[in-house]
Amino acid sequence: MNHIDRRHFLKLTGAAVLAASTAGGRSVAAQTAAKRPLKKAVNLGMVKTEGSTIEKFKLLKEIGFDGVELNRPGGPPVDEILKACQTAGLPVAGIMNSDHWKLPLSDPDPAVRVQGLDSLRSALRDAQTFGAPTVLLVPAVVQKDVSYDDAWTRSQAEIRKVIPLAEELGVKIAIENVGNYFLLSPLEAARSVDEFQSAAVGWLFDVGNIVRYGWPEQWIRILGKRIVNVHIKESSRPKPDDAGRRTQVELFEGDCDWPAVMKAFDDIGYRGWAIAEVPGGDAERLRFLAERMDRIFAS
Repeated sequence: MNHIDRRHFLKLTGAAVLAASTAGGRSVAAQTAAKRPLKKAVNLGMVKTEGSTIEKFKLLKEIGFDGVELNRPGGPPVDEILKACQTAGLPVAGIMNSDHWKLPLSDPDPAVRVQGLDSLRSALRDAQTFGAPTVLLVPAVVQKDVSYDDAWTRSQAEIRKVIPLAEELGVKIAIENVGNYFLLSPLEAARSVDEFQSAAVGWLFDVGNIVRYGWPEQWIRILGKRIVNVHIKESSRPKPDDAGRRTQVELFEGDCDWPAVMKAFDDIGYRGWAIAEVPGGDAERLRFLAERMDRIFAS
């Protein structure tokens, strides 16, 4: 030991400790993550294994996930999901609306907006049936033929129509930040939620999606208690020659400052779900994602 530099020795021993597992088989990262009251989940569509819905739920439970996100309308029948939840002891962490991209509430055609609202209502009812806290909604899509101000006016008007149902069901409509060229600053995002004047509308914060044009920790602090659910992904910040494109990469291999992000969640008192929205795969891939999420939580 006399020939080993003290700093090098501490680095080696620290790495060894982090790599070790406890007697119960849980990594140090997993133990530390448990101290931060976040619950990790993945979308059911990320489970690329053979077998029934129940078997997929059981696998996620065995790996260490706390819940499952579902896409609705569509997917397995309600009874099948309920049986899987009960058998595996795994709750539904949230619902992702299946139709908000193809039936946007900002569409110039009123008939499309009606269909979009019907889909949202169906997702809200399923969320209540499953006991899910939120339904993710992309509120509008700005396009060449859909101006920013029209997207705002139409989406606000349409969402207001479904707020009474959300309040009755006890499910929150969770607006997400995505690549829809809409709500591009945290101040505007906060205003969009506040103007509904209803606790039934909040924000689903996607950490990786913000990296393209901002810093997630800044958004988190500004949105604060408006955040009702979270998506976890990793992105690389666009380079000058990327023409503004964002690159999604593996967790911990991009430009997300996870310690700063986790500190921001701590500061606003967020205590809910953190749902991975990344490429899924087989059991080995899902275990990899669970370990990476534990490391994020422990950051």
